[in-house]
Amino acid sequence: MSAGQGKQSELNDPDQRKRAVRAAQGNEPFDVLIVNGTVADMVTGQLRKADVGIVGPMIASVHPTSSRDDATEIIDANECILSPGLIDMHMHIESSMVLPGAYASEVLPRGVTTLVWDPHEFGNTCGTLGVEFAIQSARDNPLHVLTLAPSCVPSAPGFETTGGDFAPEVVASLLANPDIHGVAEVMSMQAVLDGDDRMSKIVQAGLDAGKRVCGHARGLNGKPLNAYLASGVQTDHELTSGADLVEKLQAGLTIELRGSHDHLLPQFVEELNKLGALPQTLTLCSDDVFIDDLVEAGGLDDVVRRLVKYGLNPIWALQAATFNAATRLGRNDLGLIAPGKRADIVVFDDLISFAAQTVVIDGRCVAKDGALLSKPKATNVPAAMLRTMDTEPVKAADFRVSASGTEVEISTIEKPRFTQWGSRSVDLEDGFAVSPPDLIKMSIINRFGKKQPPRVAYLGQWGRWRGAFATTVSHDSHNLTVFGGNEEDMALAANAVIANGGGLAVASQGQIRAELALPIAGLVSSAPSSQLAEKFSQIRKAMDEVVDWQPPYLVFKACFGASLVCNAGPHLSDVGIVDTEKGIILETPTDTHPEPRHQNT
Repeated sequence: MSAGQGKQSELNDPDQRKRAVRAAQGNEPFDVLIVNGTVADMVTGQLRKADVGIVGPMIASVHPTSSRDDATEIIDANECILSPGLIDMHMHIESSMVLPGAYASEVLPRGVTTLVWDPHEFGNTCGTLGVEFAIQSARDNPLHVLTLAPSCVPSAPGFETTGGDFAPEVVASLLANPDIHGVAEVMSMQAVLDGDDRMSKIVQAGLDAGKRVCGHARGLNGKPLNAYLASGVQTDHELTSGADLVEKLQAGLTIELRGSHDHLLPQFVEELNKLGALPQTLTLCSDDVFIDDLVEAGGLDDVVRRLVKYGLNPIWALQAATFNAATRLGRNDLGLIAPGKRADIVVFDDLISFAAQTVVIDGRCVAKDGALLSKPKATNVPAAMLRTMDTEPVKAADFRVSASGTEVEISTIEKPRFTQWGSRSVDLEDGFAVSPPDLIKMSIINRFGKKQPPRVAYLGQWGRWRGAFATTVSHDSHNLTVFGGNEEDMALAANAVIANGGGLAVASQGQIRAELALPIAGLVSSAPSSQLAEKFSQIRKAMDEVVDWQPPYLVFKACFGASLVCNAGPHLSDVGIVDTEKGIILETPTDTHPEPRHQNT
């Protein structure tokens, strides 16, 4: 049975248990003995000198140092810290643009031994085939991958079109698979609050299966937050402030505190330190990590490191990433260095750098000094996952907005994050709207065979662009999304991505400045991680030349979430400018807005 399946049954094999009982008493040798280490005790919060004896995949003994030396293999911890393996409670492998085996090669040597994977990117682009690929990849993976059933494919039915459509019966069928460990983040928040039949049945399918129902409660508080939890949702990672963290802790949510919004981490640390004790429901996650960040800084280990840098007690950080996570998952085999537990152990140099010297998973040493000892098994990629760009090349004229007269009022989408409706009167020239210099255009082109013209929106407070950016990494529909200050560069960038079968491209002054092909589902490449990281770094550099960013909201990463239509406020999708909270769909920005509007400042 592979480590990737994350099964607990092998620990309860009677012969395995008998061997562990004998070894713990000194009646037979250990398979592996870790010596000269300081155990980080996740129950008491203490650091104590101890050696750890392992039999098969199980810890058999945690005993005084130097009291045993009988083992087939001895690992010298060199006076470093012994920690349980880190558990990433919510993440999307696809967001790192690599295949699951390559992802494991980056994070397992750094001490991440368990992932809770929501493969809804593959689900939205490839339907159930994408999830089947994820399940097989988890089986082939050298670390424990707990795969979830995507709940929101698409994230807002009726407001966008994707490459899959997971009705309640599809989700229920996935949940019947023992390799599926729960319902992935329920992003259709408004549908839950409205008692929508489809979403209610999907949540109920998770409850009926006795599996976790994970959440996405961005911006919810007060009555809506209470209602969302009452539906059966149990977790959240979409924190927006320190006050939001406290309210959601008080509400009883399992918090998956994520590292992907670094500017919020100091607020979170401040609020946690005020509490004086670590909440048992606080866990950690990475959510989305770009490939260059993954290669340079790591995954969940980087989240732990940064929280400590911002002032969190390092033992608290480890407790959140190990014991708390295991408890919230209902995995009593994980999260502790103690007899009878699974032997997932990391030797960290210290509690500041959290550099992993040695990683043991299921009782086997799998990584030393930042590198895996053997290459992960590759999962065959289905041919259909290489054919997801079903769209024709575009022209600059496709991004122009037509109207009659000499002036027209357009609806705008204001702000990169926490979007709001806006409006503007613009001039017309030759029957087309003239873009004001302080607005940019965004366009979404369905890439899953729905033949229709590109949808266009005007974005306010997005700065001035000197070129264009096109991407099929566009949460969560992952249609072809284009941003730009002029139509010619927008068409150039979009056509480069189409020609590559998906990916990213930056254009300016009539030239492609950088591009990255992601031919697998339009999201992932099988190229070496180092090569992908370099190309993605070139994309970042080119974008810095095209846009003057204004952190924390007007940042490069905002381009990838601008199409997340399930979030509150107006967003552009392949059906038009939509507002799922208000039930609005505008096919073009010149359509009459059914709600009162005001100019945003």
